Amino acid sequence: MPGQLLELHVENFRSLRDVTIPLGPLTVLVGANGVGKSNVLKVFDLLADIIRTDLEPALETRGGFDEVAFWGGPKPPTTLRIRLKATWTTHSSPNAPDEYDLKVRRYSAPSSKDNGQYRLTRSESFQFKRTRGRGRRISVSGERATVVDTRPSTELEDSSEFGIQRLSSGLSTLPRLASTEGGSEVALVAKQLSSLRVFDVNVEAARAPARLDRGWFHLSHNADNLAAFLEWLSQDITAWEHLVEDAKSVLPQLDNIEFVRVGGGAEQVTLLLRERGLRRVTPLADASYGTVRLLGLLALLYDPGLPALTCIEEIDHGLHPQALQLIVNRLREASNRTQFIIATHSPALTDRLRPEEIVICERDDEGASLIPAITTTEVSAIVEESGDLPLGELWFSGVLGGDLTGDEL
Repeated sequence: MPGQLLELHVENFRSLRDVTIPLGPLTVLVGANGVGKSNVLKVFDLLADIIRTDLEPALETRGGFDEVAFWGGPKPPTTLRIRLKATWTTHSSPNAPDEYDLKVRRYSAPSSKDNGQYRLTRSESFQFKRTRGRGRRISVSGERATVVDTRPSTELEDSSEFGIQRLSSGLSTLPRLASTEGGSEVALVAKQLSSLRVFDVNVEAARAPARLDRGWFHLSHNADNLAAFLEWLSQDITAWEHLVEDAKSVLPQLDNIEFVRVGGGAEQVTLLLRERGLRRVTPLADASYGTVRLLGLLALLYDPGLPALTCIEEIDHGLHPQALQLIVNRLREASNRTQFIIATHSPALTDRLRPEEIVICERDDEGASLIPAITTTEVSAIVEESGDLPLGELWFSGVLGGDLTGDEL
């Protein structure tokens, strides 16, 4: 994989009061309901929305600053912060990563300009390597943006300034900069974040016939175009044969997957399952919940157009335990093409993971998420001391921690 997200730091976003999460090619957030796993995924959804619509609309869509900010503790917070480290741009490395930092501050004093409501300000910074030995920092504060080039060997700096709207995000506006001013690097960071897919199969929508499009297909975030995507994917004979074999390994009654065009203009397609022992094919509309979920996940994992980052909520939901090893194997293979952040509370899935792939999630008495609750080194040590017992068994028994109470804020 050409680059990846290395670390996510969040302050005062929903239950994430102060967390720093290391991220690998495959990161699985393991914890009970309500400990904050979903909120980690929602951070990326917010960033992608900021790029599409800008900062203020993205917050307003979620009910405003007070609805997004941390609800626990004795008093409401006045700042929200998201910081990322990644190796996305050309000259970045784990030792010299790209860095993006967003801070949103809330002022309670009303002003006529804001119609009597609280006032928000934002500051942002981008930092990345340009060439060997040189770096660039772009800072955004108020209505000014500053671009600074640094030359460590001479300690000299070149800087320039330009105007920007007060609450406009650099993620949505700075990609328009000339490449000589850092526009290409910011555009790449924004592209990686905006391509983010938070994937969750909507079983009812996936069962329905899907409209056919011309050209390149992308599997939708909720798999509501599942039949059309799979028909398109079936043109890649090798990938299609592997996907069908995977499905057969979990659904032993399955003989084949077929397609039929429906509608007067033949502009829709539906999926049919040919199963042993049945006189007729089974339309996807009549398939079981778990079967539709499995096909949706396999479609995602065989998608040749995966984005830089894919998040999946409760990946094990509706799947038989015998499907979990297959899904974990395919996740590892696909993590060479995209980065995965997965949420689960399934001991059966966790049993099939490696210590470096899991992040244990808990929550304290003030409603704040503890992520990670223990380090990867501690997880590995506990596994070794236990005689290599499966991770899911260790987590569910409480040896690895794991608060099994609480509601998600």
